[in-house]
Amino acid sequence: MVSRREFIKASALAGGAVFLNIHRSWGRTSTSEFFALNDFIQSHPDAVFILRTNVDKKTNTSALLDVGQKLGSTLFVSTPDPSDAYPITTDIIFKPNMTAWAWDIAPIEQTMGIQTDPYFVEGMLASITNLGVAEKNLFIREANYDGSRADGKWYSDLAARSGVDLKFFDTIDKLTAADIQWVDVPNGVWYNKIPYFTPVNAIGSCLVNIAKFKSHSMGMTLCSKNIQGTNARPYVAHCTGWGTAMAGVDPSHVVPDAFSTIKSNHDKHVKSGIPRWDIPGDASGGLWMETHTARCLDNNSVLQPVINIIEGVYGREGPFVSGPADNNGYGRDIMTNVVIFGKNARHVDIIGTYLAGHEPGNFGLFHIAVERGLSKYLDPNSIPLYEWKLDGSATLTPLEDFPRASIRTLYLQKAGEPQYHMVNEQYDYSGWSSVASTKPDQPDVFHISQNYPNPFNPSTSIQYYIPKSGNVRLEIFDVRGSLIEVLVDDYALAGDHVAVWKSLRKASGTYFYRLLYEGVARTKSMVLLK
Repeated sequence: MVSRREFIKASALAGGAVFLNIHRSWGRTSTSEFFALNDFIQSHPDAVFILRTNVDKKTNTSALLDVGQKLGSTLFVSTPDPSDAYPITTDIIFKPNMTAWAWDIAPIEQTMGIQTDPYFVEGMLASITNLGVAEKNLFIREANYDGSRADGKWYSDLAARSGVDLKFFDTIDKLTAADIQWVDVPNGVWYNKIPYFTPVNAIGSCLVNIAKFKSHSMGMTLCSKNIQGTNARPYVAHCTGWGTAMAGVDPSHVVPDAFSTIKSNHDKHVKSGIPRWDIPGDASGGLWMETHTARCLDNNSVLQPVINIIEGVYGREGPFVSGPADNNGYGRDIMTNVVIFGKNARHVDIIGTYLAGHEPGNFGLFHIAVERGLSKYLDPNSIPLYEWKLDGSATLTPLEDFPRASIRTLYLQKAGEPQYHMVNEQYDYSGWSSVASTKPDQPDVFHISQNYPNPFNPSTSIQYYIPKSGNVRLEIFDVRGSLIEVLVDDYALAGDHVAVWKSLRKASGTYFYRLLYEGVARTKSMVLLK
């Protein structure tokens, strides 16, 4: 087994040159005073995007750093337009999953996947600073993490290299008023007020939610659950059982008769047929899960990250050090090589749960999220799904085109079922079709939008819509009419798509782009200005 000291040394040798280069690049490379989320993602808030990665092993820290930086550079872009944008002076909070690794209990290679990979996060941070955001405006917050232990080493080292403000683990009685942002929870089932680590949920701040692709007692502990770690302790303890007081939580911050309401909701949901919800146990069964779900969705209802990401370059079977008996009792990491993201955390989690090998309709969290208006979908096949490329292009892609893993979970174990098991029973979504299939009206003719930005340098995005699936060709011409590049020439699904033209080594001037579909062409002009 590799010791922690040996692994850190090996990582430094393998990735030292990359770390040196990436930190030299930290700092302003943009002259814009604003940045924004990629326009295509922003304009498709219900969609989910999947980036396929090609990292050979989880200890390849250089590759993980590179994926994070390249992905971040396509998700966040400089813009001169202040509308729907953030000033570069905005406080940006990164919320990775930083659950303790317990270095002193197990060898590092058996515990890495417990956390969001810190090198992936570091690459994301670098992409933000390259937009001009200063180190003093970068924060990492996590209440489920004890940096005083040896497990805190990687994120503490990241903070030392990057200058990011890292805070974790503090309880209410150790925080000053300036450390806490209190937020009211309208229509909460459990909470009516939640304390957040400043600057989380402060007016004008920007939260980036980066969960880990791993299993847990709650199923897959993905984006919706990950952001509970922005709550100061003990309010972060969403997992306490039904009827169990949350020690240290001000009773006035809990909805009156919350336990009886949760019990009533649980009885209703059992009757409605939510799978496994009838499994007994105040601290391990369906009523316990109803309690956790109420707290989780209360938090989700008032906390709106700008983007929700599942880092699944490698996934984890087992939430902590322990894991399945057939893996010697340790958790198991798998090279799943996907990063899943989108605006809506519940939609992202539904796709993540499906790609982990489970059927999302079997999980009560997703049923109740629809009920509370926090999700439009239950059926993963109804969610608009795009394959994302590191040039910022996005193509509508069927769910079945993406490989599924088999990441076993501890979730609501049935009698006779192994402790770690799959929750992949077939689920009938037909009763949810009226909710899941609700989509905005679309035109019945194909359309190509004006490129953005325009003028541009060095790259620009071109969005187009086709009303039904068919062959599409997108071409670039110079002012003389010479074909200089073909961006798309393929069969495409009906719906919106985006392509990116990188104009490297091309001269300033006017160019034309043409979309051909079913024998008809649409042409627009654009200006490259260097």
